[in-house]
Amino acid sequence: MLEQRHDERDAGATTVAGAALHTPADRHAHAPIPAHDYAYYRYYREIFAGRRMPFAFVDLDLLDANIHAVLVRAAGKRVRVASKSVRCAAMLRRLLAADPSIQGLMAFTAREAVWLAAQGFDDLLIGYPCVHHGDLAAVARATAGGAHITLMVDSLAQVERIEAAAQAHAVRLPLCLDSDMALPAPGLHFGTWRSPLRTPADARPVLARIIGSAHVYLDGIMGYEAQVAGVGDSYPGKALKNALVRRLKARSVREVARRRAALVQLATEMGAQLRFVNGGGTGSIATTQREPAVTEITVGSAFYAPALFDNYHDFRYLPAAGYAIEIVRRPAPGIYTCLGGGYTASGAAGADKAPLPFLPAGARLDSLEGAGEVQTPIHYAGPERLDIGDPIFLRHSKAGELCERFSSLLLVQGGAVVGEAATYRGDGQCFL
Repeated sequence: MLEQRHDERDAGATTVAGAALHTPADRHAHAPIPAHDYAYYRYYREIFAGRRMPFAFVDLDLLDANIHAVLVRAAGKRVRVASKSVRCAAMLRRLLAADPSIQGLMAFTAREAVWLAAQGFDDLLIGYPCVHHGDLAAVARATAGGAHITLMVDSLAQVERIEAAAQAHAVRLPLCLDSDMALPAPGLHFGTWRSPLRTPADARPVLARIIGSAHVYLDGIMGYEAQVAGVGDSYPGKALKNALVRRLKARSVREVARRRAALVQLATEMGAQLRFVNGGGTGSIATTQREPAVTEITVGSAFYAPALFDNYHDFRYLPAAGYAIEIVRRPAPGIYTCLGGGYTASGAAGADKAPLPFLPAGARLDSLEGAGEVQTPIHYAGPERLDIGDPIFLRHSKAGELCERFSSLLLVQGGAVVGEAATYRGDGQCFL
């Protein structure tokens, strides 16, 4: 039946820049695809016919294609899944089951890590420092129960708090040392404000305290090159900025490799036995995997491929996750006002943090209203006939944040809805 529908559509298929559009079932085997070659609006409209909106969905055909693309780019390095970018236990299980080289999760809070451990997940690395005594006690209790949860540190004060919790619960807690990977440049901090540990000399006292402790031990080392992994370098109409960002990224790649290798060497010389060395992110898989010191790469956004990751020069993943809002008004020709839809992303405010209308192709937000809490006007002048009650499909700017707005994800495969998976919110969880 899917093939029959596809044949009917191909007979009248529209093209963009001369390229025929194809359904996800046909094109996932050909990833990566051109940026404009998205799925038919009608393909999803028919799949979701009669569904109450708004709803969120994941196209499993495209998700699987993205998994394959990640593994190819990782080139044999182990992949650790960033749960922040997924926020759905069923999706996390699917990712971990996809390939033996996908192992472990990077959680974003202690409470999330403890909850995931209770759901049966193992090898949990908390990506950000945890200092509240209640959270540390929860990690210690989970560890006593058999969980492996590695805590992130970059200061003596953090180590001391974790030592106290470990001692109080008679456990030995694993730690990961987080090192700064930002690139200082004249008048610019190219990167994120994370760890204060920028040199081996900065790291030595913290390493010494960990290695000499009876209650904690060094499990791994991490450095997140956010300026490479999370900064787009192919924004339309911004050629000069794109060129500058690419030059800064090239410098960062070299500097990051040097810093990470130096820190691993120092830790080894001091007697640490590292289980892992973590680096990278979706935007830096190809460069991070070249570092001999790195044993694993953290990946999250690549799997859903949110709109923010359309703006990279070196790769393009398939838009596997999205959401639908319902047309409820037609206030003027070419304007379709939808109910809700104002799901903007975190980070520095800007147009790239707004959701992106992507189906039907050519739909766009209103420049003055944007995406609103109760209504979102959509401008569209293309060939699709849109009526009251029809959906407009959008993509969130970021990946996992979409799941904070919906209690479940509809799962699409082979041209049909094949299931529904609870998000963290649907499981009654809210961690940040």
